[in-house]
Order: sequence, then structure tokens, then C-alpha cells
Amino acid sequence: MKKERFNPIPSELQLEVDALANLPDEQIQTDEIPEVRDWDNAKRGVFYQPSQQQVLISLDADLVAWFEARCTQDESYQATINQALREYVAQWQAS
Repeated sequence: MKKERFNPIPSELQLEVDALANLPDEQIQTDEIPEVRDWDNAKRGVFYQPSQQQVLISLDADLVAWFEARCTQDESYQATINQALREYVAQWQAS
């Protein structure tokens, strides 16, 4: 899959974004923005994806089969293993 490249934000627009980011919450008008309550079709990682490094790693066949059996059509077993490793690291860092 070819990744799209995004153009950088023009400097005048970046200044406006920075000014809005510095506003206190009570000065931000959100009356005209509809509140989203249904997140059923939300997808993670659409706007940000960390850089990846390709590595060669040997895993036990039963472990790979376990991850393959639990992945969805939208996600590969490699992505599922990556997420499991992220969760493990987060738990390890929290302790």
C-alpha cells in the first residue's frame, strides 16, 4: 500500500492554529460543533503511524498460529503481535 504524503501547513495557517491552541478552554466556542457519541466506526492510527523497522525474528509456530487465528480482516497478525508487544511494554513501564 502506498502511503500518501501530506503537504506541510502554510506558515500563516500554522500561526492561527498555534494561537487557537493557546486559548483557555473557556474562550473556545463549541456551540456549533455537533457532539459525536457513536464511535463504532472509529479507527485508530489513521492520522498517525509511528515509523516502523523491519526485523527478522523467529517465533514458535504455535504462537504465530494463535495470533493469526485472532486477527481480523483489517489487521494482519504482525500488527496484532505489535499491539501485544506495545501493551506488554506499557504494563512493564507502569510497574
